[in-house]
Amino acid sequence: MSELFGDDFITITDEDGQEYELEVLCSVEYQGCTYLGVCPAGSDDEAEELEVSVLKVTEEDGEELLEAVTDEDELAAVYELLLNDYEEEGEEENP
Repeated sequence: MSELFGDDFITITDEDGQEYELEVLCSVEYQGCTYLGVCPAGSDDEAEELEVSVLKVTEEDGEELLEAVTDEDELAAVYELLLNDYEEEGEEENP
């Protein structure tokens, strides 16, 4: 499902075979699962509204899969963690 191009970019293929390149902004652990904060590759970081999606890393038959988070409470908790992590990384880069 996912193919890593480096530390920051992945390509995912949806159920219809359409490929999307995404930039991984950050990842966090929540209740024993890994979640990624991603945006479309090539998005302008200076844009007023960066479209960030949250994907949950799962494993099926030994294959790593990424899936959308549909539970609103889970999504809100993970989004808050991702936002905090992303802001902390920005502070470390610009002391």
